[in-house]
Amino acid sequence: MTKYQRNLLLITASVSSACGLAAELLLGTLASYLVGNQALAYGVAVGVFLAAMGIGSYLSQYITPEGNPSFQQLALLNSFVKVELLIAPLTALLPLGLFYLYVIDRSLWLGLFLVTLILGILAGLEVPILTRILEQEQGLKDSLAGVLTLDYLGALVGSLAFPVILLPFFGLFPTAAIIGSFPAIMVFLIGNKFPKLRRWRIIGLGMVLFLWLLAPLTIPIGSRLENNLYRAPVVRRIQSAFQRIVITRSHRDTRLFLDGDLQFSTLDEYRYHEALVHPAMSIAKNHEKILLLGAGDGFALREILKYPDVQKIILIELDPEVVKLAKNFPFIVSVNENSFEDERVEVIYGDAFKLTPSLQDQFDVIIADFPDPDQQVLTKLYSQGFYQRLLSKLSNDGIFVTQGSNPFFVPKVLACINKTLASINLKVYPYITNVPSFGIWGFTMASRFPIQLEELKLSVSTRFLTDELLERLFTIPKDINLNPDTVKINRLVHPVILEYQKDWRWQ
Repeated sequence: MTKYQRNLLLITASVSSACGLAAELLLGTLASYLVGNQALAYGVAVGVFLAAMGIGSYLSQYITPEGNPSFQQLALLNSFVKVELLIAPLTALLPLGLFYLYVIDRSLWLGLFLVTLILGILAGLEVPILTRILEQEQGLKDSLAGVLTLDYLGALVGSLAFPVILLPFFGLFPTAAIIGSFPAIMVFLIGNKFPKLRRWRIIGLGMVLFLWLLAPLTIPIGSRLENNLYRAPVVRRIQSAFQRIVITRSHRDTRLFLDGDLQFSTLDEYRYHEALVHPAMSIAKNHEKILLLGAGDGFALREILKYPDVQKIILIELDPEVVKLAKNFPFIVSVNENSFEDERVEVIYGDAFKLTPSLQDQFDVIIADFPDPDQQVLTKLYSQGFYQRLLSKLSNDGIFVTQGSNPFFVPKVLACINKTLASINLKVYPYITNVPSFGIWGFTMASRFPIQLEELKLSVSTRFLTDELLERLFTIPKDINLNPDTVKINRLVHPVILEYQKDWRWQ
């Protein structure tokens, strides 16, 4: 074996590892998008994949060609090529199959387990076979060191390339086809440089071309499958670096979904956003500086901008693609009344948890409109540590308000938010409203000083709220239990709110 051939096999080990790691992340991303339980989705995808690799490594011992060393080496090379040619199309097609299982309402978790098991076993065969091939040339110590070094480097490349380059630029299913094409590329290169494997280069090249042609075709295939998940026609799909964004439209109703979860309906969003904004703005003594966290759709901005004494609004939004839609998608722009064009609005992109401490201002009103805490990464935005950070940015007579999920189905979420805010010496005032597309929805208003709810009065025009209704929002029905003794404080090190959010009553 020439030095070039040895180096090619070492590079193949790195490529194989990169593709395997990227495939793990892709399966975890797909599953978390479909079911929302990010921790469990990645736990199953990564855990089963690694266990399956162990099974593959164990099974590799049964690939034992007989004959002289040269014949054994050739036979192992043939076995490796066959493994790569199996991995290539399966990496591209199995995620689509997993998505189809979800669409037809079959067991997604069983499908994820089987898909991960298959790909993991095949990936587990790669390194042992390559090591045995190179062992005959370099000895076990050198071959194992070389293969494992490039294997780990490849894993690093794969773990970074998937979220930074592949997913945001190509989307989920085209990325699967692109990842699958790399093992086929290596088959082509191996067939080209090993004379006795020349017959494989045509098959490898054919597989590469097939997967590259398949990549753009997965977009309409995936879109057609995705359409079955929504009641209305899908008019826009975006895979950002952070989430899957889908917009549907039927008659006058435009809806936005993030990772499959409804964020708003233009038919009734004003009910939600008036309830989010106006109680706090009505009781606040000043409105000069407002901090808005999340709410990249511009609807809360529209309500805040009704107050003439507002001088500055800082909006922190994680995903620029959401704001881009709010600025440019006509059916959203018409509803948010082009609020982002107001010169008083400053948009900062990034993680509110990290960015808030760096803000120089103190704010008269802070409004948090984050997604429900149904993923581990979101629980920190409802934690005692985060609220303490916000408190340092709230003026002495300022008001804080946050959304609190559905208090009928998950009352412990709102109760937990109340208890967590109270733990940093804030007075808390939970309230609820009814949004037809969501059902009953909860909020919590908090301040350093007692609030006289009878003093709540509207000073701006609204479509839903009245002075009488404003005070009644704070009357909590008897069947919604917000007893703080039933919950714990949500802390960064112990995010109990995630379990409360999962404890949906109808499940």
